[in-house]
Amino acid sequence: MRRQFINDPGEVVSEALEGFAAAWPRHVRWNSEPGYLVRASPARDKVALVSGGGSGHEPLHAGFVGAGMLDAAVPGAVFASPTAVQIREASLAAHTGRGVLHVVKNYTGDVLNFRIAGELLADEGVASDIVLVDDDLATDTAEGPGRRGTAAVVAVEKVCGAAAEEGADLAALAALGRRVVAGSRTLSVALAAGAHPGQSRPSFDLPDGEVEFGVGIHGERARERRAFAPTRELVPQLVSPLVEALELGRGERVITIVNGLGATTDLELYGVFREVRRLLAEAGVEPARALVGSYVTSLDMAGCSVTLVRADEEVLRLWDAPAATPALTW
Repeated sequence: MRRQFINDPGEVVSEALEGFAAAWPRHVRWNSEPGYLVRASPARDKVALVSGGGSGHEPLHAGFVGAGMLDAAVPGAVFASPTAVQIREASLAAHTGRGVLHVVKNYTGDVLNFRIAGELLADEGVASDIVLVDDDLATDTAEGPGRRGTAAVVAVEKVCGAAAEEGADLAALAALGRRVVAGSRTLSVALAAGAHPGQSRPSFDLPDGEVEFGVGIHGERARERRAFAPTRELVPQLVSPLVEALELGRGERVITIVNGLGATTDLELYGVFREVRRLLAEAGVEPARALVGSYVTSLDMAGCSVTLVRADEEVLRLWDAPAATPALTW
């Protein structure tokens, strides 16, 4: 087995979450049964924002619980959906009387369990709605469940979180979230796969001269492999399809997210952003805001994703609004 800082692979998630809550007591409170995080100081008289999904993507979603973003986060096991019971209990804990907005990445288990949780909430008279995040351009095909949800979820949680703090109602928040999703696309590339806690082998092997292009955040193999190349040659392969898919024209503005997948250094990520910024300038697109760092990871995968989010004045204003969470604060 690879050497890792763990006790028991079966307890790694619960032990990490206990430690996370102990490290951030001003932001979050951990409820071990059935398993969810809520804001340490609950908000009053606002729509509650709740998200979640499999663990292994930290700081998503736990790191975004706090003022200006999520009111609760529901973690599953590594790369596994939380249960409908977990989601229901987290939603009830965060609910203030104005309804609950669920922000859900497009994976079959997550979608199913959040929908069941919504039905359970309706039985108790609690209104809820879902914003489905499906930004992964690599899975934009007519086959299967559609595009996967990846790093655009951070933009949805930030923008909708700010609007909720301003008092927007449930219908308005859901419409806003869907607008952000519609204007977002992501592509990812991996140089090496990650490995589950306690396992000695990564989820896939890559030859030295190849990269996994269009990789998923659960360690899924991509549809194709391409030749490894310097950053100045790899990054255009990520950016150009995003600009084309979003039909970005000259003079438009975007929020740019350059996201590390777990084992990529900030030194590399800022080099990637330098290339992204150059390419956008050549296309006449303004990178109005940027977020660079590891926010939606895949355990210890070496790689990165690039997300472009179409940004109008309202989206930029809400992006700039204050937030205070363990992983993102301004």
